[in-house]
Parts: sequence; structure tokens; C-alpha cells
Amino acid sequence: MGLYINRLEELGREDLAKVGGKAANLGEMHNAGLPVPYAFVINTRAYREFIEKNGVSDRIRGLLARLNVDDPVELDRVTGELRSLIENSPMPREIEEEIVREYRELSRRFGKEEEYVAVRSSATAEDVPDASFAGQQLTLLNVKGEEELLEAVKRCWASLFTSRATFYRAKKGFEHEKVLIALVVQKQLGRMEEEDYLRGRYKAGVGFTLHPSTGDKTKIVVEASWGQGEAVVSGAVTPDTYVLDKRTGKVVEKHVARKTRMAVALPEGGVREREVPPEMVERECLTEEELRQLWELALKLEEHYRTPQDFEWASEDGRVFLLQARPVTVLYEQKAMEVEVKHPPLLRGLPASPGAAIGRVRIVKNPQEAAQKLKKGEILVTEMTSPDWVPYMKIAGGIITTEGGITSHAAIVSRELGIPCIVGAREALQVLSDGMLITLDSRKGLVYPGEIQELLARERALAISPEEVAGLQTRTKILMNLGEPDEIERYKDLPFDGIGLMRVEFIIASWIGEHPNYLLEKGEEERYTEKLAEGIARVARAIYPKFVVVRFSDFKTNEYRELRGGDRYEPVEANPMLGWRGVSRYISPQFERAFRLECRAIRKVREEGLDNVWVMLPFVRTVWEVERCLQIMREEGLERGEKFKVWLMAEVPSMVFLAEEFARLCDGFSIGSNDLTQLVLGVDRDSGILANMGYFDERNEAVKRAIEELIRKAHARGVTVSICGQAPSVYPEFTEFLVRCGIDSISVNPDTVARTRLMVYELEEKLRG
Repeated sequence: MGLYINRLEELGREDLAKVGGKAANLGEMHNAGLPVPYAFVINTRAYREFIEKNGVSDRIRGLLARLNVDDPVELDRVTGELRSLIENSPMPREIEEEIVREYRELSRRFGKEEEYVAVRSSATAEDVPDASFAGQQLTLLNVKGEEELLEAVKRCWASLFTSRATFYRAKKGFEHEKVLIALVVQKQLGRMEEEDYLRGRYKAGVGFTLHPSTGDKTKIVVEASWGQGEAVVSGAVTPDTYVLDKRTGKVVEKHVARKTRMAVALPEGGVREREVPPEMVERECLTEEELRQLWELALKLEEHYRTPQDFEWASEDGRVFLLQARPVTVLYEQKAMEVEVKHPPLLRGLPASPGAAIGRVRIVKNPQEAAQKLKKGEILVTEMTSPDWVPYMKIAGGIITTEGGITSHAAIVSRELGIPCIVGAREALQVLSDGMLITLDSRKGLVYPGEIQELLARERALAISPEEVAGLQTRTKILMNLGEPDEIERYKDLPFDGIGLMRVEFIIASWIGEHPNYLLEKGEEERYTEKLAEGIARVARAIYPKFVVVRFSDFKTNEYRELRGGDRYEPVEANPMLGWRGVSRYISPQFERAFRLECRAIRKVREEGLDNVWVMLPFVRTVWEVERCLQIMREEGLERGEKFKVWLMAEVPSMVFLAEEFARLCDGFSIGSNDLTQLVLGVDRDSGILANMGYFDERNEAVKRAIEELIRKAHARGVTVSICGQAPSVYPEFTEFLVRCGIDSISVNPDTVARTRLMVYELEEKLRG
């Protein structure tokens, strides 16, 4: 269309960087033939040139560089200054001309001189996995006229710097200057007389193509209320909730709420809230025909995107339109595990974020009161939450709100934080009292008096069935970490592509129990080699032809001393974690003979036909030590080739700095995130004091940058990168970061293999989109 304007037919989900998530998805839906109101998009180039030509970008950068987002007073002051700066800056002539020209075209299309429109923000960081940014930027409804539209554009641009949006970006790790904003200018639906609203001609809400609280993919959930839909999305009203059977479209569960308020688009412009007529307060919103349309649209959305969707919709005179679609930001899977609870519940509400929690009730009215009263692990009880509550929600053991539906702020944030949450529990403030000990079952929306430990046990036992994800193919290989060889019988049918880390220390400690040098001294080295070969072969045989990456021994000196005879060969080091370990042992005169025994065990297994066994060198520090180690391996009959791969563990920062040189000596890198974090941050990972202070965190930006750089350098040399540290098994967001960096494989603990495969599959689907 022009430099600054795009129409929906020009856009698809691949255009997120150009027009943001909301606009990209509207274009995608429009081009898929789904019912989307007519719109045009003011793209991110317009915003970028606006702030640059007005000299605003440098001012933004300077203010944000010094901003402490955890100081609410400073946050409000700085973001207020930024918004005023944007709103009071003039619109460059060329941008204004394109916006006005396209607005006139939209108006003519509907036979109007000046049509009413909705102006919806579409930031480039919204509607992406694990970060919904729900409600962070501004939407202005029922805007009319060129001047009003241009002012609305600047107000929406400025909303990129509300306190809550700025805080949220900082906490989610998004760089402020890299988040841009586009705007959707869309024909306003619901342009009718107020009396028509009072007759129920306009209604709106949200939907999910699965049950967002349980992850049940056989269900579709729809929420609906009278009037404009912003009240449902914000949680200002408790909507009607319908649960549909995905296969048949039949309503299997229905909750009709008391809907006392509605938002009305006024004929003269703007929106106002008014009371719902008494006869409509407890009347259900949706007709059978509207439910049928919503069921069909939900099926089409999921079929098109090939991943569960969260969508907004509106119905005007019985015809349903789609206003927005995005991936479900947090997907929970349900495994049916009924727990019999003997006493009746105190309270019922809507299950919003699944789980169970036990804690003391803390009733608070606002964030300021929460700051004074709420203690970590307590159950936060309030009417509803907004983005200002997030710092306090994070410390709660569970959350109960009296208002809102399963797309309210409390519900969305609780799911992202993994906090059990029940919403719409209208009687909570009457039934519960401060300090009361309660148990939440937020899978069922129930609150019980006292402690019910069985519900916590149920949560520990919940897991995704391997069969559910076994057929999901991912670009990123999902590998498994393994210690004890006998455990392979339990795990061999899990949906993994290979074993990315097999630790021989388990065999040495449990099957042998003696120091290798002690066995050499006694002339029993053959037993050492046989036992190592037996354990490795057991695993390799069980999963053949999938590969097994065997990490050569990585005991520290204090651990070797615990083996029989070990005190005769091991020095006492002040810090064994940074001492004589890994490759530095293999090439040393004191341990070289023992390392050759490990090489012979590998050769023995491979000579038995198990050519799926590869090896990995741990705790690599220098290029020269790897060269010497590879020479020893060659002398023992182990030489890199097409069927025998050698990986290096990337745990020491020197490997990141010299990745190009190390790359010529190996077939792959495997990131040991525990040690890499330790050495990048200078934190002893065995230090409980530092861990409790929050110093040890693999998600630290410095660690992530080191990983990103390693992947980039390795791929430039044609070398693969994996990871076998703890982080991907614990932090879903870290796994997402790795996939976005293009990592080749992720090796996780057995209990998270199925969940990781599902998460990676869904993320790759979204990235392909």
C-alpha cells in the first residue's frame, strides 16, 4: 500500500516484525477466509520514523537506561514523561498523509464520509509464546474523524510506555528499544443505538481451542458477555462460560453468570459503561446458532494454525466475527487422577490456573495493601487483579479472585507464573477470613478448609503421557540424560531421539567402587574396562539405532577420593570444582593410563556392533589439551569419523571465546549449563548461600549471551550444538530461548522428556508460522 500502511490481504503471521502479533494474525485469518472486520494497519516503520524524526528515540533510550523498574514511583514518573513526549510530538507530514488517505478509503468503503473505527495496538513482542502481554498496550474504541484518529494513533504509540508495559517487558527480558508498535485501524463493530445493546443484539468475548485450565484438547471453551468485549478480556465482568465437546460441538458444561455491567459504543463516539437491564442479568448470552459458529471457527483456527489458539470474537445481530487470535501462552496437560476429598468445599469458582496449594488466607484490597500484608506462600484473596499486582502475585502460594473469568488478568498471569488460581469465586470475601488455613484445588475450582496433602501429591504425580507426544516430529532433537544404566529399561520407550548425556560416573561408583589407579596397581584393570563396557552396552543396545553420547569420567578429586583406594592417588584441593578434572586428568601422567581404560571400554562396545556409541570430553579448557586427548584416543583405536562422533562439553567461557578453533576438533558442542553459569557468573554452584541469594541462575543474560554466541559460531563452522545441563529440565522459558537461538538438540531429564517434546513442537509450529 505504502511505506507506512498495509492492508490485511498483504499480511500473514510471518510479518510479526513489521506489524506486531495482533495485526499479523488478523492478516493471516483474513487470508484464510475467516470472518475478520475490515481494517488497515499502520506498520512499525511509521512508529520508528515518528520517534526518530522528532528526536524522541534518544530521549527514550536515555531515560530507560537509568530506570529502576522495581521502584514504582520512579517507574510512574519516567513512563509518564515518555508518554507525554510522544503524545505532544507532531506527526510527520508523510505519515499523516498516508494514514488520512487510508482512513478516507475505509470510510468510503462503508458509504460514510467519516466512519467509526477501533484503534488497536499491535506490539512486536505480543502474542508470542510464553509472553501474552495481555492488556499492556492501549485499544481505543469508537474513534471518528481524521484529527481524532491521528490523536488516537499517538496515544496508542505512547501506551508502549505505560508503567505496566515497561515493567512487564523488563521482567520478561525484552529489550525496550527492540519492541516496536504497529496499530490496527478496524471498522468499529457494534455501531448501533443503545436500545439495541439492551435487547442483546451485540455481545462479545473470548475462546480457547482447548480447556486453558486443564489442557484438555477434546474441549473448546467460550466466554461471553453483553456489549463490547474489552470488559471480558480485562476481567471487569464475570462472563458466561461454555465448555463444548470439540468433536460434536455440544455444550457439556455451562456457567451462566450475573452480568451486571456492559460496555456500549455510543452513536456520538466513545464508549461508556452502563447497567445491564434486570431481565438480562442472569440470561445466558449465546444462542445455539452463535455457539455453532464459534465451534466451527475454533476448529478452523486450530486446523489452520496447527496449534491451540486463544481468540477474541464479537457477535453483531447473530453473525460472529474474529477480532484476534494468538497461541495459547501456557499449555497444561491433564492426566485424570481423582482424589477423594472427604469434607465439602468452602467455596467454588472457575478453575483458572491448574494446581493445588495450601496456605494461609491473606485478604487485600489493592497492591499497596498487598505490599504491607502479603507474605510469601500465602493465598492472595481479592476482587480482581491488574498488571500493578504482578510483583505481589509472584510471591503468593495461590490466588482467589471474586470477579473475572478464565481470561482475566489474574487467570492469564497465574498460568504464566504457574500459580494455582481460582477466579469468579463471588463469595470468597464473605466465606474466607484472614489467617484461615485452606487448600486450593484449582483444577476443579474448589477451596477446602485445612490441609489436604493428597491434592499436592496428585500434582506431583501428574505427567504428560509419552504416547501423546511420541508422533510429534521436531527440528530440534529431544535427547535424554541418563545416569544409572539399569534405568534404561524404565525410560527406553520415552519419546527421545537419543541420549545426549550418559554419565559413566554411575557405573564407576555403583558397579566398580574402586579407583581405576588402584585397580591398575592390583593388575585388575580388565575388570574396570569390562564393567564400563557392560554398562554402556546395556544402554546402547536398548535404544539402538538411536545414538548414545557417553561422557568420559568427570569426577572431581574429592569424589575420586571416596572410591576405594582413592586417597592414595588424589590430592586434597581447596576448590575441586575448579581443579583437576575432565580433560586435564586424561592427559596428565597421573591419570593417563586410567583414561586409556575408558577408551578401551568404548572401543570394546563399538566392536560388538554398537556403533551408535559416541563420546564427549568434559570440562574442556584449552585447544592444546583437546589435541593431546584426541591423540591418546587415536592410539586406543578411537578416531573421529562419519560413524564415530566426538563432542566437547562447553562449560568454560574460553570455549565460547575460541569456539572457531575448538570447532575444528569436534563434531558437536554440548553446553553444560550448570558449570557455564558457575564460571560466567563466578558463582560456586555448590554454595547454598549464593543459591539462596539468587546468584545461581542459568537464565542470567550473561549466560544466555554466551550460549547464543556459541551457537552462532558453531553453526558458522558446521558444528552442531546441544545442551545437557539442568536448566532445560527446570525452566520452560529457557528451553524456548534455546529453540529460538537455533540449538540442534536439547537433552533433558527423563521426567521432562515428553513435556519438552510437546513444548518444542508447539514452539516450532509457531515459529514456522
